[in-house]
Amino acid sequence: MAWTWRFEKADGTETAPAVEPEDFTTQGDAESWIGEVWKDLLDGGVDQVRLFEDGTEVYAAPMSLHADAG
Repeated sequence: MAWTWRFEKADGTETAPAVEPEDFTTQGDAESWIGEVWKDLLDGGVDQVRLFEDGTEVYAAPMSLHADAG
């Protein structure tokens, strides 16, 4: 299994991350990584992320990196 992040602007367009993601073999590893680098990603222009497992989106909606997001 491969877990990958998609990095997006607020309008859903894909953007390059300021921090290069690792290769993740578990969902927990992927989520731990995003928890460590989300501020750097946000500072680099990423507004939201989506997690995929072997090409299938894990969450029902993108996850905002903005602290004030509901």
